[in-house]
Amino acid sequence: MAVHRRLPPNLFMFTTTGLADLHTATMQAFGAAHERFETALTFDEIRPHLRAIGWHAPVSDDELASTLKSLVKWGLLDVVQNHAANYATAEEYERKNLRYSLTKRGEAAFEGVQRALAVLSSTGALQTAVLVAIAERLDELYGYQLDEECSDRRVFTALTELEGHLEALRSNTKQFNAELQRLLRDDLTDIETFHDVKRATIAYLEEFVTNLDVRRQQIQQAMERVEGCGVAAVHRRALRGADLPALGGGDLGGEWLEQRAHRWEGMRAWFLPPEGRPARIDELRDIARRAIVSLMRVLERISESRRRASSAVADFRTLSRWFATAPAEADAHELWHTSFGLDSARHAHLAPDDAEAVPSSTPWLEAPSVPVSPLLRTRGRSEHLARTAKVRDVRAVREHRKAAAQLERAELEAAWQLLATDGAVRLSQLQTLDHATFQRLLELVGRALSSRPDSSGCRHGTSADGRMRLLLRPPSEGRTAELRTPQGRLTAPDYLIDVHPVGPGVSAAGHKAVS
Repeated sequence: MAVHRRLPPNLFMFTTTGLADLHTATMQAFGAAHERFETALTFDEIRPHLRAIGWHAPVSDDELASTLKSLVKWGLLDVVQNHAANYATAEEYERKNLRYSLTKRGEAAFEGVQRALAVLSSTGALQTAVLVAIAERLDELYGYQLDEECSDRRVFTALTELEGHLEALRSNTKQFNAELQRLLRDDLTDIETFHDVKRATIAYLEEFVTNLDVRRQQIQQAMERVEGCGVAAVHRRALRGADLPALGGGDLGGEWLEQRAHRWEGMRAWFLPPEGRPARIDELRDIARRAIVSLMRVLERISESRRRASSAVADFRTLSRWFATAPAEADAHELWHTSFGLDSARHAHLAPDDAEAVPSSTPWLEAPSVPVSPLLRTRGRSEHLARTAKVRDVRAVREHRKAAAQLERAELEAAWQLLATDGAVRLSQLQTLDHATFQRLLELVGRALSSRPDSSGCRHGTSADGRMRLLLRPPSEGRTAELRTPQGRLTAPDYLIDVHPVGPGVSAAGHKAVS
């Protein structure tokens, strides 16, 4: 069970005092020096570091001494005596004898301020590239587990990149949602900004949500393959490749493995949660849909308010003056009908007994009269004397739809089994295909051609359901292939293709590989 950890007292006290600017600048000076491996600074060395970070205001010795004293008091700086230096005068001894360095709490406070400034200046986004990178790193981990001769440092690097991509996905999603809600609450945002946000959100929906199920299935399958080899074994190899230093005592390896296991459980919560719990990746789809609906509504409201010459309040005030200056009561009634189009009739929804006998184009005055119940005018409801209709039996419709779905599934399975190859084959070897199988092949080839080739020139395409993958290589020597279907022939480059399943339930069959 996780225990809430309290922050040390006075950790960020330096940002709330009257000299907060000088205190913060001094901490930044020590942080910048720490990044250049200058672990300790003397009193005279602090001023050049302040100027290096952009602090050019004059600072007296008393102000700097008071600042250093306060930072030491709050436990952010540590002060030690420098016995190795040579001092010519007593004044020089007082100024150079003391050396200041960041404590552990000081490093934490400095990183906290840097993180806060980064969040204030950052913007969130829903990135499709992060999902692709997560699937690629998982495939790398699986390949490294199968290769026992692979270096443990590669396993550590791949695992570190995987956790970094997951953290980027989580933080960007939170920032995107928070910024969107702030944008929707801001009534002063101009219409041009909303137009830009609308276009960006629609582009996101087309790129991210459309293929979200495919990417999620790829990540789930990759996680299952890694878990099949043993996640604990992956973490142990990564620990050996991390080369943790033996500093400070304690079981650093045990804490490191515990952190890795906790982050893996966090990844399972995103993509492969326990049965009965929704995956957090599904929340991204809901965020995107709510975003586009909300933005369209706000944009419509802003556009409507700018299009109107006056507000609704001004319109009603003008209308009330017209009523007050109406010459007669009949004129007031005519103004009422003209403005609101309302009258006292409540039977406009009633129809004759034989509605088909009266065309819809029949004028109101020429249409036959319709009996109106007295309850409609007195109580606002009509009489219902007819018997309750029977509930329609939909079992036959349900069975028909079930049979159609099973037939479509069988046709899809047959098409995939026919297209699955045992290795690489040329398009010319397929020769004759039925129209349904030909359409599936065109879908895979089109997705592959729309992707970027890898370093070997091979293109990859995945079916819409994520179950079949096509590896496509360019033809050699300009060869062409001719495919025949019942509805015609197709002449195309004689690509070298390799169609294989990427999920359970699809068996490879059909054509033999070519060398």
